[in-house]
Amino acid sequence: MPTEEQKREPRYSETVREYSNGEVTIIWKPDLCFHATCCFVDLPEVFDPDKRPWVNPFGATTEAIIAQVDRCPSAALSYRLNAPASA
Repeated sequence: MPTEEQKREPRYSETVREYSNGEVTIIWKPDLCFHATCCFVDLPEVFDPDKRPWVNPFGATTEAIIAQVDRCPSAALSYRLNAPASA
């Protein structure tokens, strides 16, 4: 059982999964996830825990993905905007 001090310490995840649609990369740290379910309830076209891989970065617009990731209460989901390809 974690101590009160351990509960207050920030949690860091060593496992990282990345899923990209070319414009945005969705970053998932499963060790941080406490399964609030809002990602797949609110955007099932992208997040589907019954599929492998469970993240489909092509399932919605980049804007919709960013908006949903920003609502992740555990911070297990984050994103990185990809640099545009130079011509």
